[in-house]
Amino acid sequence: MKRFYLLMAIIGAVVPYIFFFQFFADEGLNLGGFVSALFANGAAGGFSADLLITSFVFWVAMAYQQKQGKGPGPLPFVVLNLLIGLSCAVPAYLYMRESRSS
Repeated sequence: MKRFYLLMAIIGAVVPYIFFFQFFADEGLNLGGFVSALFANGAAGGFSADLLITSFVFWVAMAYQQKQGKGPGPLPFVVLNLLIGLSCAVPAYLYMRESRSS
């Protein structure tokens, strides 16, 4: 499973940035426009709200797992989540957790 998690972390880093780069190429470094686009319509808003809630749950779960001695520290994965996305942070966390247990 470690290889699968690593592969998915890489794919989860690359795919979102394809879309992010396209947005910033079209709009420039317009962070306000980026945030507005996240909630531009009901579909985008629903996906964005889902990711925000899931990200928060992931952060709490990582902190709990670390407190129980079952997972790595959450800070690097929170940073990955914020800078890249959940699609990279979750498999990277699972990869590191799997690496610690083997």
